[in-house]
Amino acid sequence: MPTFDIASEVNQMEVRNAVDQCNKEVTNRFDFKGSDARVEINEKEKTLTAFGDDEFKLSQVRDVLTGRLAKRSIDVRCLELEKIETIGGGKVKQVVKVREGVDQDLGKKITKLLKDSKMKVQGSIQGDVVRVSGAKKDLLQDAIALVKKSITDFPLQYKNFRD
Repeated sequence: MPTFDIASEVNQMEVRNAVDQCNKEVTNRFDFKGSDARVEINEKEKTLTAFGDDEFKLSQVRDVLTGRLAKRSIDVRCLELEKIETIGGGKVKQVVKVREGVDQDLGKKITKLLKDSKMKVQGSIQGDVVRVSGAKKDLLQDAIALVKKSITDFPLQYKNFRD
């Protein structure tokens, strides 16, 4: 029975390279001279922390970061911005989570979408991926097209296609 997996993965090495490029650009830009603007990465928790002297500079750092991530072909929809925190001396920081894997809610949404479409495919949540199986390859390709059209707020990859 043909199957494929719906997953969401981010290349952590490319994220690190984008953060390094962002920090290099911020230190060289004239409008950031003498400021404490930077981005730090926590690979274990998969978070990025952007620092700035005020909210405007923080937004500028975020813009540089998203531009660098996009140039390194990382989908910026995987970023989840948290609340801006004030840290002393008028400086601010913002934690940005790098979301990976299909969480339970999204997995349920995808399986419900497949079930409601009346296609002869089944979706099952297996950890942080959704495995879709069907009787024919053509049905699976139709299921991929349906999920691509319906789920647009989160980057998904379609992997491990087996006959």
